[in-house]
Amino acid sequence: MADLTLTTFDWVPEPPRGYVRDLRVRWALEEAGLPYRVESTPFRDRGAGHWTHQPFGQAPWLTDGDISIFESGAILLHLGGLSDKLLPADPRARSEAVEWVFAALNSVEMASLPWSLLIFSGATGDTPVWKLFDGFLREHRLKHLEPVLAGREWLAASFSVADILMADVLRLVDRFDGLADYRACRDYMARAVARPAFVKAHADQLAHFAAAD
Repeated sequence: MADLTLTTFDWVPEPPRGYVRDLRVRWALEEAGLPYRVESTPFRDRGAGHWTHQPFGQAPWLTDGDISIFESGAILLHLGGLSDKLLPADPRARSEAVEWVFAALNSVEMASLPWSLLIFSGATGDTPVWKLFDGFLREHRLKHLEPVLAGREWLAASFSVADILMADVLRLVDRFDGLADYRACRDYMARAVARPAFVKAHADQLAHFAAAD
């Protein structure tokens, strides 16, 4: 295995701290016990090298030797190939974990991200747009996720990258009290973020951005 290097922004404003998606990668690396180092790319002046690694100018990306990977889901699947602590070796359990990786990103986050952006922009209240997005998240995603999480500790046979992604998606919903009516979702998220690897990853991200203030 080559050296693993996680690249994230050197600084971000206060509101997204603790939620920037390099946290997902840090968390996975800590869960697996894989050695890695963190490098910074400018937040304010994104040079050509940044766009080469991340074509949308976002962060993070991971380099594994001469391989460069962007998008948190792709990075976590790559790390899952390096450690069965992140993706189970059993084919059936592995398949279940992978399908929940895509469910977290394509189904739940697809609904929760525009919902949270409306909150950040102040576009909530008794409006058709807010009712549409709030109703979609609640009735078409959280309502159906709730019984799934009520019946199991983790999404697959054991904790995996699917749980890192799903719990992180739910964290942002919970930030705005969106899980108040979904006890199983809230309890699942709480179990995940109580894990020592998350606690360390979260603290490390906050310290990284604070150091640039």
